[in-house]
Amino acid sequence: MSTFTENDYPSLVPYLVVQGAAKAIEFYKTAFGAQERYRLCTTGSDMVGHAELSIQDQVIMLADEMPGRNTSPTTLKGTTTTFCLMVADADDAFARAVAAGAIAIMPPCDMFYGYRMAMVSDPFGHQWMMQHHQRSISVEEMQKSWNEMVGQCPESQQA
Repeated sequence: MSTFTENDYPSLVPYLVVQGAAKAIEFYKTAFGAQERYRLCTTGSDMVGHAELSIQDQVIMLADEMPGRNTSPTTLKGTTTTFCLMVADADDAFARAVAAGAIAIMPPCDMFYGYRMAMVSDPFGHQWMMQHHQRSISVEEMQKSWNEMVGQCPESQQA
């Protein structure tokens, strides 16, 4: 049995609430290469009270939505959070996530800020960007490209 101390956690750990945490754990393993650290289940049920996964060098905690705590993207009908996962190859990561059941939001493409990026929504309502570095760009160059991009999008002009 493993024991975890404060040294086994980064300073900031995302905590996901989902409907179907056991299925989410399996999805994250398949789609993103997550490793399960452990899970605590409610006795007599398949509900996950708390689980921890590691993806690369980060920790993610997750649990099933509990009665009276309406905090999953499914219940809320959306999410305000997007996870940005740095990967070796955004095209491969995107294909693996979609094959595992993610919904494609944006196929892989080269971005103005020097990364190749793709985006999916996992089956539990959380959004994930997967990207890899292509070239280094100055902040000034990024700002110029941003201004050009926003200028081409009429919906960004509305305030």
